[in-house]
Amino acid sequence: MGRFLLIVLALSFSLTVVAQEKDKEFRQQTWTAYFNQTRLSDKWGLWADVHFRLTDNFTNRLGLSIFRIAPVYYLTDQTRVSSGYGYITSYNTDPIPDLPEHRVWQQIQWFEKKKWFTTAQYFRIEERFRRTPVAGEVSEDYTFSWRFRYNFAITIPLTRKTVEPKTPFLFLNDELHISAGKHIANNYLDQNRLFGGIGYQFTEQLNAQIGYLYVFQQLPASTTFVHTDAIRFFVFHNLDFRNKE
Repeated sequence: MGRFLLIVLALSFSLTVVAQEKDKEFRQQTWTAYFNQTRLSDKWGLWADVHFRLTDNFTNRLGLSIFRIAPVYYLTDQTRVSSGYGYITSYNTDPIPDLPEHRVWQQIQWFEKKKWFTTAQYFRIEERFRRTPVAGEVSEDYTFSWRFRYNFAITIPLTRKTVEPKTPFLFLNDELHISAGKHIANNYLDQNRLFGGIGYQFTEQLNAQIGYLYVFQQLPASTTFVHTDAIRFFVFHNLDFRNKE
């Protein structure tokens, strides 16, 4: 795992170095999301998440929405796999129409508890079917590409040894995206997302996080690199309907 993390950091650094010689675009956004994982039995559960991203000076207009759902299979309490579907809409300004995307995805997620912090990781594969615009209209054609995502997160409780109800915590994570496919011309190292913020564990099932997100991204079929400063507010809701008897 240590070697894998070094590879991720090296790729992120390479992406930044390459961008120093390219065109740059700066954005300010607000990212909001709700995540739900519902445990139905010892082995099965459901995943759902909903996202709304505001853009143009943080709040001027809706830029993106995401709706995802998937069944979850629990290999253990700490390791789970899922495969599902997502519907994404990119909201644009005239004359570019709003563009939908169908996304199939597979994921493995695992957690580790340390002495004074916990880690969460996932590796996700996405098959992306994106509608294309033609003459100011959404055509029936799709472009297909793959995307591979690795996320590493650390949760550090601030007032207790573990995160439990009524506990504030520090949350840090980094996520690397790599794209592939015949339509990918420039942005193989698609983007990197670095987040730092604080959270509060309200109950065993519910917590919320808010903080600063920095996104570094290369636009598809372009030499333009986007630097995004974002406020991120995420809510996580975990339910367990297993029989406790």
